[in-house]
Amino acid sequence: MSDAEPNWEWYRSFLAVLETGSLSAAGRALGLTQPTMGRHIDSLEAALRLKLFTRSFDGFAATEAALELQPYAAGLASTAAALRRVASSHGDGVRGCVRLTASEVIGVEVLPPMLAALREQHPELVIELVLSNRMGDLLHREADIAVRMLRPAQDALVARRVGGIDVGLHAHRRYLDAHGTPRTPDDLARHALIGFDTETAYIRKLQERFPELTRARMAFRADSDLAQLAAIRAGHGIGFCQARLAERDPSLVRLLKTALVFTMDTWVAMHEDLRDSPRCAVVFAALVQGLGAYARGR
Repeated sequence: MSDAEPNWEWYRSFLAVLETGSLSAAGRALGLTQPTMGRHIDSLEAALRLKLFTRSFDGFAATEAALELQPYAAGLASTAAALRRVASSHGDGVRGCVRLTASEVIGVEVLPPMLAALREQHPELVIELVLSNRMGDLLHREADIAVRMLRPAQDALVARRVGGIDVGLHAHRRYLDAHGTPRTPDDLARHALIGFDTETAYIRKLQERFPELTRARMAFRADSDLAQLAAIRAGHGIGFCQARLAERDPSLVRLLKTALVFTMDTWVAMHEDLRDSPRCAVVFAALVQGLGAYARGR
């Protein structure tokens, strides 16, 4: 490795090329020219004395060294983004950027009114919303605040339980009019089920209670909760939906309420170092209040 400290911009370009597989696509993502991207990669390779990519006619393939460096460069990116968010918050009042992560359904169907109300109260507050069912890494500042469906285990986090969100089987009235209404779990064998594509640890745990929910049984498969919800609303079949969300739509009917139901324990969490941050404290409190009311059906 040379004595010259690599520029942060080189690492940013490195991550973009890793993600896109080409200089041109990475340049478009970062707003830089292809020659500039090429110089960044060449400079980083020279500074580290490593071959990071294998060049070919169809793009850039990451070397083993590049893949090993990737999480460290990603950590730098998270730290740099967190630094910018903190810097933007300084001044009078509640201002600056808060990066929030939540599941797809919560982020699209539940949070927008809460965030809009926050904007009315604090017009200098900026929200970055990351829709993901993956746990945002609060410890490494990939996000400031996370809405999670299980209790956070890390000691360095401030977490508040907001309640349990009931999830049950639902179908559109149009589907039930055409195919009938199941009265027992065994009746589901005659119906089109909407559910997962990839079996995860969470799905396997759910199958311990409901062994009939296998991938082979699904007539519509998607790992996106939003896609599953859209399929239920379209009348494609029967699937799981948050009960409070379905109650807003009179065309959705809850089925087998006592036989097939589970509750998602819902938490709001942030890093303890952000406890005294005005922007994070305001968002945290609003989410606790709003999601608590949602869980209670208010």
